[in-house]
Amino acid sequence: MKCVCRLVPVLLLIGGFLTSVQAQKPKILNSSEIYAKLEKLNFLGSALYIAAHPDDENTRLISYLSNDVKARTAYLSLTRGDGGQNLIGTEIQELLGVLRTQELLMARSIDGGEQFFSRAIDFGYSKNPKETLEIWNREEVLGDVVRIIRKFKPDIVVNRFSHDTSRRTHGHHTSSAILSFEAFDLVNDPNQYPDQLNDVSTWQPSRLFFNTSWWFYGSRENFANADKSRMMSVDIGAYYPMIGKSNTEIAAEARSMHRCQGFGSSGSRGAYTEYLELLKGEMPEGKTDLFEGINTTWSRVEGGDKIQGLLDNILMKFDFRDPSKSVPNLIGLYKNIEKINDEHWKEIKLAELRDIISACAGLYLEASADSHRVTHGDSLEITIEAINRSDVPMTFSSYSLGQLTNLTMVGDTLNNNEPIELYRNIKVGGRIANSGHYWLKEQGDMGMFKADKDMIGLPETPRSYKVNFEIEMMGASIEFERDLVYRFTDPSFGERYRPFEVIDPVFVSIEEDVIIFPSEEGKDIEVMVTAATKNVSGDLSIDAPNGWSIEPASIPFDIENKNGIFKTSFKVTPPNNQSTGYLYPKAKFNGKTYGNEMVEIEYEHIPFQTVAKQEKAKIARIEIEKAGSNIAYLMGAGDKVPECLRYIGYNVEEIEVQNAQPEVLKKYDALVLGVRALNTLEDIGVYRDNIMSYVESGGNVVVQYNTTRRLKDQNFAPYEISLSRFRVSQEEAEIRILDADHPILNSPNKITEADFENWIQERGLYFPETWDEKYAAILSSNDPNEDPGDGGLLVADYGEGHFIYTSYSWFRQLPAGVPGAYRLFTNLVSYGVDAK
Repeated sequence: MKCVCRLVPVLLLIGGFLTSVQAQKPKILNSSEIYAKLEKLNFLGSALYIAAHPDDENTRLISYLSNDVKARTAYLSLTRGDGGQNLIGTEIQELLGVLRTQELLMARSIDGGEQFFSRAIDFGYSKNPKETLEIWNREEVLGDVVRIIRKFKPDIVVNRFSHDTSRRTHGHHTSSAILSFEAFDLVNDPNQYPDQLNDVSTWQPSRLFFNTSWWFYGSRENFANADKSRMMSVDIGAYYPMIGKSNTEIAAEARSMHRCQGFGSSGSRGAYTEYLELLKGEMPEGKTDLFEGINTTWSRVEGGDKIQGLLDNILMKFDFRDPSKSVPNLIGLYKNIEKINDEHWKEIKLAELRDIISACAGLYLEASADSHRVTHGDSLEITIEAINRSDVPMTFSSYSLGQLTNLTMVGDTLNNNEPIELYRNIKVGGRIANSGHYWLKEQGDMGMFKADKDMIGLPETPRSYKVNFEIEMMGASIEFERDLVYRFTDPSFGERYRPFEVIDPVFVSIEEDVIIFPSEEGKDIEVMVTAATKNVSGDLSIDAPNGWSIEPASIPFDIENKNGIFKTSFKVTPPNNQSTGYLYPKAKFNGKTYGNEMVEIEYEHIPFQTVAKQEKAKIARIEIEKAGSNIAYLMGAGDKVPECLRYIGYNVEEIEVQNAQPEVLKKYDALVLGVRALNTLEDIGVYRDNIMSYVESGGNVVVQYNTTRRLKDQNFAPYEISLSRFRVSQEEAEIRILDADHPILNSPNKITEADFENWIQERGLYFPETWDEKYAAILSSNDPNEDPGDGGLLVADYGEGHFIYTSYSWFRQLPAGVPGAYRLFTNLVSYGVDAK
């Protein structure tokens, strides 16, 4: 049965891919926040921070630049972190990328930065930049960096990592610095990536820095003795009395958004020095102000001197008790900014000023739908709400609902604290593409996502359904844009928001993600069709690889009610030889074919995410035998290994660590510890003796990989094992069999070199470095030009039972349906059990 932690099938289909669902209550600024925005309005300078992954960014420096310096600040993460692990759930690969994208956006909402991405995929750990840039497509990712710099126009660029290839580091990290270093000299050359100049213009940043630290030098002592003649030092420990927090406290809150990577951070207070090594550009004389010598005042734009005077006056006269007193002068400022010729700063500053005017006037504008999901042809009621909570005279002139309706005239006066509510019934028609996760709209390759050029750099697709409110204030007509949302009341949490989405009429799903066929015998595979509207009827079929039989060829379905479900089964029969592939269910309705499933990603720290993607189930005809029936599983950081074991006939029970009692464990043929269980289970050390007693009495324990950091139990094994950071990052790296006669390679399945073919992403990670001689090392592997790693599979007898420690990446291989991984892992959990 398909088991997905925090991923729930839902009723949503957009063009076959992913739909972004960020929808939150509109932000209402208080007086302190308004004043801070006014100060930021008075600073015309930008900084771009560049690194490789979500969580690589230095939130201390981003927060300092945004909140203290008042610079427009952004983080460019070249990847979305798709290749990482997940400490809070089972999302991996593209779903993990969706989760980590949202974690970055939430971090930026705290530290005040903006967020960009390139099209590069986090394909897993890479040990050198040469490999990384070959897989990424160097020229395309470099082009993305050039485009984003040209579009954002930063005055300073800051690299998180060094571009020095002699340092030993993650290949992605070094590559991000290499590309930034090279892009700095390309962005102002019209002959470089000239096709971009239809959308963006050339630009030249003034300075490029490397945000260095003692840990790049190996020790604090080495750093203290290092030559700092090319370094600036900046105290980023400022205290902000208007919000009652230090910069470092804000930074810790932002960093703590990276929950799936376990990067919760405690806030600190007091002075804190950041060091920045100048790579390109002129060194500021004082070596403390990153923008020294760069004009960041309004005088950098033609006609800006007058704007500077107006804004200085507004700041001087700002009334924290009644911000609306500033509105008349803000309107005058708005009119003057509209007249400047610098389109870049005009667009940025008008957007900032609209937010400030709205906040000062207490102007609340919202458009909410009576349903969060509709499909084409459905009727929809929209509530338009506008309220002016000040004495500022204004008129609600008109509104338009983007692609849904034309301009609607209103002309009502917005009196102080008198809400206006308008209701509009519309019929959703046409083929309107809703917003989504654009980078997953088309299938990319191992290293690169595909994206339309106008989407490159964006964190997510801009939502299609927006409402434009035209408000007249004191002789100015200002347009305020709001997303169309769905607002509802939760009995426990009160007012809640979801996005409004136009969806396709049907979606499909197969019950299981992976289906293993141990023999030529066929299986009945359940397929489900769900209707997003009334009266849906058509034909359901399954596409399968050559050699696989599907019966019947198609099955008619007829669903009367919206949200109705139709379930049926197809007989799938494999060929008589080993074969793998995918099943693709297809539902034909009204002359169109639909083949997507939907999942939801729901965590309290990010906006609710709905993911629509092509439904497929991995199928594998594998010659596989198993021994034993019952397995206990102690889940660690989160993985899908339990359901994969169920696919091959095991009864797997996920137990809590406190239930690891001898009388409980004795009924199981094996106990498996999930990935990073020793890092995440707080009480694992308390119950270690119980687990060892189970082994000693004849049980079989299989422990999957753990990291060297934050081990909850240093003595987790019956005999000494010392972990390391050694990993084999290349999935095609040779695996050598050290002991071909060992029973674990021969029963119940005979393991050969062929079982290590077609693995994905990596071989393994955090191999033991040393171990007691009582362990038998079974396999050896390493990346090119590295010493062998023999600790990836260690087996020891203990009492009457067996203890197995394995660092191979089963959590990736089994959900991907890799045949050899299933055969060998079955041997691990079958070890010591008579074949049945």
